[in-house]
Amino acid sequence: MDEIKVPEGWSIVDGKLHRELKFADFSAAWGFMARVALLAEQLQHHPDWSNSWNRVVIDLQSHDVGALTDRDAQLASAINGLLPTV
Repeated sequence: MDEIKVPEGWSIVDGKLHRELKFADFSAAWGFMARVALLAEQLQHHPDWSNSWNRVVIDLQSHDVGALTDRDAQLASAINGLLPTV
């Protein structure tokens, strides 16, 4: 399998693309998750994730093959595009 280009801000942890994000508050974190959910539905590729107050943890892996694929890197890059620019 080809090596996956890891998008900025992501790392590989336990064979998955992994990112931990911190927002101003719960509402901002939840709003971000809602935007990611709409994107994931469009791409038919869904994250494993969790939310605790202002934190969101995301793991991506193509479950159908049990490994990282270009689809994971594409979703990670798209998720990055939803983040506010500073």
